[in-house]
Amino acid sequence: MILTANSEVARQTARRKTGNGWLTTFIGRNRNTLPEGEAPPEAGTLYPMAFLVEKDPHAVVKPHFHQADQYQVVVQGGGRLGQHDVGTVGVHYTDAWSAYGPIVAADEGISWFTLRNAWDSGARYMPAARAQLRAAREQNLQHREATATANPVPLEADLTRTSELSCQTVIALTPDGMATWRYRLPAGANVSGPDPRDGGGQFWIVLSGTASAGGSSLLPPNSCVFVGPDDGDLLVTAGATGAEALCLQFPRLARH
Repeated sequence: MILTANSEVARQTARRKTGNGWLTTFIGRNRNTLPEGEAPPEAGTLYPMAFLVEKDPHAVVKPHFHQADQYQVVVQGGGRLGQHDVGTVGVHYTDAWSAYGPIVAADEGISWFTLRNAWDSGARYMPAARAQLRAAREQNLQHREATATANPVPLEADLTRTSELSCQTVIALTPDGMATWRYRLPAGANVSGPDPRDGGGQFWIVLSGTASAGGSSLLPPNSCVFVGPDDGDLLVTAGATGAEALCLQFPRLARH
């Protein structure tokens, strides 16, 4: 089933203040929103999770890791992630049980999407969780991290002047299906995304303009869509001013 989250609706209904900044749930539930008494999905089960994190200037997130594969997409502001400078629009990927960080917000703060295709019970912070990380690594052989250079969204006037459909590879396709692509569409143009059967599900984020996804109504910037491996190629249609969209494909879940 294709899941769609309109950013304007999410901000009005699911944005909440936490001890670590603002968090807006777009798709799925996390450890803070799972109803009391409801069991979380089992490991290895396809379970899309998408939420937007907003951090104040100079906020710091300590090095940590997760039990699920994860994308982070910076959509506003910037800062530093580990040894890398990050900004809008930057893409960061980590395999499950792969430590990364710290994340340090710049003067303007930083906002990013966290995207997962499986349940995660929360961050395990280093160095306190080092023994747990070592134990997990004995069972999981692959531990990669990929960071793509920031590439800002175009000005509205430049987007409107777009006359040809283009696709840029942000993270090259790996043997297990992980990859990221960025599309720019002229007004009213259509594009079919990559075959989701090649990976473990895809998230799409509208970066600029407006776009319809899988027959949805027009979605504004920062809206997101999840496409499962068996859902077929996603048809994306740009609105009247054109659109830019990011397709983030996960590795196949069978890897774990």
